[in-house]
Amino acid sequence: MKNIENLIQKALELQASGLVTRQIADELNVSRETVTWLLTRAKKEEISTAPKDISVNWSSIGKSAYRMRHVGIAMCDMVLDTAEATGKDIDLVVGVGLSGIPIASLVADELDTELSVYHAYVEHAGEARQKGAFSRNFAGIKNKKCVIVDDVITTGNTMNDVVAQLRSSGAKPVAIAVLVDKTGSDAISEVPVHALVRIVRVD
Repeated sequence: MKNIENLIQKALELQASGLVTRQIADELNVSRETVTWLLTRAKKEEISTAPKDISVNWSSIGKSAYRMRHVGIAMCDMVLDTAEATGKDIDLVVGVGLSGIPIASLVADELDTELSVYHAYVEHAGEARQKGAFSRNFAGIKNKKCVIVDDVITTGNTMNDVVAQLRSSGAKPVAIAVLVDKTGSDAISEVPVHALVRIVRVD
């Protein structure tokens, strides 16, 4: 129960600092439903049923550039398996903001490719779900064969958006590489998923 109390406290702190549900979910590597539960649980005395989710804390990796570089090399190794098996070269690495960008930078350096950045949508109260956008400050995506890099796949919604937008711009997503996949998927939108850790719930 102490871990739940710690998550509740961290969610409240992030909310107090101005972050919205989506941003808190990204920081804690949990679903938005879990963040909602954490924030409402903090206001109630009775115990309600928690959503089925797993919190991922990879700060022991993220605080060290040395560790991040080696994780990036391991991710490259997994991605190259797909590239070699399919005979597809990789022109571009796409980092999903915010936490996927540092890893994507290291992967792009290791693969000697260009780098693009995808900003996931930010929700606003009362607005419909918005799709994200590619930053114009980084490499273009048109007609590129690319690898998508992020830290954690929680539901797969953001990854589906990235794949759809790449394809609609004429790019060809070759692989997805992440630290942790909480969906247990071999592919998202028919793009192979490579995860250093794949979490599968057995209920």
